[in-house]
Amino acid sequence: MATYIVIMAICLVLSAYFSATETAFSTMNKTRLKTLVEKGNKRAQLALTLVEKYDRLLSTILIGNNIVNILLSSIATIFFIDILNGDQETASTVSTVVITLLVLTFGEITPKNLAKDFPEKFAMFSAPIIQVLIWIFMPLSIVFSGWKKLLGKIVKSEKEEKMSQEELLMFVEEVEQEGSIDNSEGDLLRNAIEFTDQKAEDILTHRVDLVGITKDATKEEAARVFSESKFSRLLVYEESIDNIVGILHQKNFYTAKGISEKSIEELMTPPIFVHQTITINDLLKQLQSEKSHIAVVLDEYGGTLGIVTMEDILEELVGDIWDEHDEVVETFKDVDESTCHVDCSVNLSDFFDRFDISEESEHSTLGGWVVEKLDKLPEVGDTFTYENLKVTVTEIDSHRVAFVEVVKLEPEELEEDDKKERNDD
Repeated sequence: MATYIVIMAICLVLSAYFSATETAFSTMNKTRLKTLVEKGNKRAQLALTLVEKYDRLLSTILIGNNIVNILLSSIATIFFIDILNGDQETASTVSTVVITLLVLTFGEITPKNLAKDFPEKFAMFSAPIIQVLIWIFMPLSIVFSGWKKLLGKIVKSEKEEKMSQEELLMFVEEVEQEGSIDNSEGDLLRNAIEFTDQKAEDILTHRVDLVGITKDATKEEAARVFSESKFSRLLVYEESIDNIVGILHQKNFYTAKGISEKSIEELMTPPIFVHQTITINDLLKQLQSEKSHIAVVLDEYGGTLGIVTMEDILEELVGDIWDEHDEVVETFKDVDESTCHVDCSVNLSDFFDRFDISEESEHSTLGGWVVEKLDKLPEVGDTFTYENLKVTVTEIDSHRVAFVEVVKLEPEELEEDDKKERNDD
């Protein structure tokens, strides 16, 4: 009788070991183990080696787990038959109930929960043992491996090896929620992941905001524009901004003795022209290779659409970069709990994120989206309602929307606003 109890206890312990091992190897952080390997931890190295051939590892675990569970069930049935004086039907029922409870509690749920909390530690503890079992069960593993390959040929699955961008972003969010990284680090990682999706047209300074001088401008005019704009580089154009012929750098324009004696044409450097659809990743590489700070972005007709600077690109990664000459503008200025003044140069995706809008638009800035919704040249006071937001134009700059007021409407206000619009129609 005591022998049966000892054997059942050993089987239950082994069942717990196999369950915990499966969970540990499936949830462990490989990066943490790689860090330990670099420090010379041999068990971490063995655990990484085992997980690289996960199919063989899993087969060994499942074979071992099934063997001990079947043995446990068989021994338990014999044990209860002896206790119940040969009543096989009752013994079988009692054995099933008791063993199911024991295996679920001590052979599955408890060890898996413990292993999930300390996956790397348990994987390193288990690695030498499971390595020996892999050698012992090698013949059976080969059989099951062959069976898997046969099924794989019959049932072909489309396996995506690479992690998608959405999965990477979700991973960053999960790590941030766990507290492994803070919000600023999470934002930096998200910006880096989304970096390759951005195009020059998404981050450029539009042509109407460009500051430049004509090729025939006097040095006094150039000095005045440098002083007023506070820019270190000026565009040089011939006849119109659509014909940019050079970039004038302030350090070349001024010397130790004052303004350089050379002409503007001699001082300026040739511009880099790129198409609006170039990715900012490729643009960054081009600016680096050509040792330039500014690229002129052309539209589909070859006209000047705007410019992108090295600083614009870097801001997509690290956020706004301010210097002592920049005028600090609040993109979102909360007036009260329901009202916000918004700068229409803000990236449209940032605006959508701020107000939980899921719409897709071809426009990159809030100003473009507002004009699209108004379907006309904007004027101060123009308003429209989108979902639970009432958007009102508050400032215009050269026929462009500069600022809007966004008000979150309560359900009753939204209903009243809808009635008013219907009456106006």
